[in-house]
Amino acid sequence: MDMGSGGLSRRRFVGTLAGSAAGVTLPAATACDNAPAPADTADAATSGTSGPETRPSAQSESRGPSGPSGPRPLYLGTYTSTEGGGKGIGLATYDPATGAVTGTGTIDGVADPSYLALHPNGRTLYAVNEREDGAVTAVRVADREVLGSRGTGGAAPCHLSVHPGGRWLLSANYGSGSVAVHPIDASGALGERTDLVTHSSPAPGPGQDGPHAHQFVTSPDGRHVLAVDLGTDTVYTYRLDEKAGTLGEVARARTKPGAGPRHLTFHPGGRYAYLANEVDNSVAVCGYDPSTGRLTVGAEQETGTGSGTSYPAQIVVTPNGRFAYLANRGHNSLARYAVEAKGARLRLLDTVPVSGDFPRQIALSPDGALLFAANQRSSSVSVFHVDGASGELRLAGEPFASPVAVCALPL
Repeated sequence: MDMGSGGLSRRRFVGTLAGSAAGVTLPAATACDNAPAPADTADAATSGTSGPETRPSAQSESRGPSGPSGPRPLYLGTYTSTEGGGKGIGLATYDPATGAVTGTGTIDGVADPSYLALHPNGRTLYAVNEREDGAVTAVRVADREVLGSRGTGGAAPCHLSVHPGGRWLLSANYGSGSVAVHPIDASGALGERTDLVTHSSPAPGPGQDGPHAHQFVTSPDGRHVLAVDLGTDTVYTYRLDEKAGTLGEVARARTKPGAGPRHLTFHPGGRYAYLANEVDNSVAVCGYDPSTGRLTVGAEQETGTGSGTSYPAQIVVTPNGRFAYLANRGHNSLARYAVEAKGARLRLLDTVPVSGDFPRQIALSPDGALLFAANQRSSSVSVFHVDGASGELRLAGEPFASPVAVCALPL
C-alpha cells in the first residue's frame, strides 16, 4: 500500500475506525528502565519558527529547585499526507503549572513525522517519516534547521529512540517488520544505516500478514535493545555493538498468540516492564533479566474498557514508579494502575475519559506532574494534572487543537 500517496496502512486504518481491580504478579527477575531525561532545551521554544510565536524571557525559562517554571517546549507529531493533517512537526509550549498549551509554529519540510524523540543532550530532535519508502529525519533544536534524512530500509517506520550513549538512532519499520540502526555524528546529523534486521520468524500471529515492528528501545541498564513486534507476537532482545552499530539477537519473548504487542515501558526499578497488547486489548507485566536481556511475559489483565472494541496504544509509568497509565483507543479513556510489589504487579484503579477521540500516544512531562494525550481522530492534545499522592488525573482545561495529533513530546 502506498502510504506516501495517502493510502491507508493498517496503522492508519485502525486510526479511522469509529470510535474494578485486577492484579498480576511475577517472580523477581533482575534489574532495568528509563531513558535519561533530556537536557534543558529552553531555546527550543524561543528560536525561529515558520509560524507566529511567543518568546518567553530567559528568566521565565529557568528551572528552579522545585522544578520547571515558565513555558516549556512541546513538539507534536502528525501525518502530513492525510486529509486534515499537519504541515510538519508542530511547535508549542506548555505551562508546567497550569498545563495550558500555546502553539508557536511548525517545522516544515518533515514528511509524516508520526513519532518523535530527543537526543540525550537536548540539541537534536528526530522524527520518523512514516511512508512506504521509510526514513528518519534529524532537526537541530537551536535554529530548527533540518539536518537531513536517511532511509530506514523498510516501510512505514512508526517508532524511534536514541541509544543512551547518544551515538545511535534505533527505528522500527512497521510495514516491513524490521528494525534499523543509524549512526549519529557530533552535530546530531544521521549517517547511513549500519544495520537492518527483519523479523523473519516466528510465523505471523493469527490475522497478521507478516511481521510488524512497532517499537525499538534500550533497556534502562543500557545493555540491550528490545524490539516489540505486533505481527509475530514477539519481543526480540538484541545486543548493540556500540562500535559497529550492528545487532545480535540474544533472546525472544512470546506473548499469547494474537495478542498483538505494541508498546513496552520499563518500571524505574529496572526489574519489570509493562506490555500493551493492541489486538486482544490487554496489558501484561513482564520480568526482565539484565544479564541475559530476557523478558518473561506474565498473564494478561484487563484494560478497564469492558467488552467494547478498544485498542491499547501506549503505557507510561510515573518517575517515582508508583502509578502507570494506559491509553485506550476506541474506549477513549486512560486507565490508571497502582504499581505494587516493587513493580511486579499492576492493580487497575479506574479509567477516565481522555476528552478526545482515539488517544494514539501519551507522554508524561519530565517531572511527572502532567500527562499529555495525542488524540488522532479529534485532532487534539488533552493535558491532565497528575496527583502525586493518588495518581488521579484531572483535565487541565480544554484540549489543544493540533491536526491529526499522533505524538506529543513535552520537554
